[in-house]
Amino acid sequence: MHHMKIVWIRTSMTTLLLTCALGLFARAALAAEPGCRAIESTSARLACYDSAFPPKAKKPAEAIIDSPAGYKDPFADEEARTAAKLKNICRGC
Repeated sequence: MHHMKIVWIRTSMTTLLLTCALGLFARAALAAEPGCRAIESTSARLACYDSAFPPKAKKPAEAIIDSPAGYKDPFADEEARTAAKLKNICRGC
């Protein structure tokens, strides 16, 4: 019985510490937010948010690389079997 009480206290303390830590992180995140919310003009507010949080640059699309000689797609056989089964389905029999 005494052991269960210690485990319950330890679990409660861990939960309390985690809750406090999350609360502190949330307050820090809100404090880091710029004062854009107070701007009444829609375009000015958008410009404020754009300058505070600039969009991330997209990575350029990778060029399609031809497969080297001897490479066999592991799904090619399965795809061929599925396509053959679909062609043999009787539609409107």
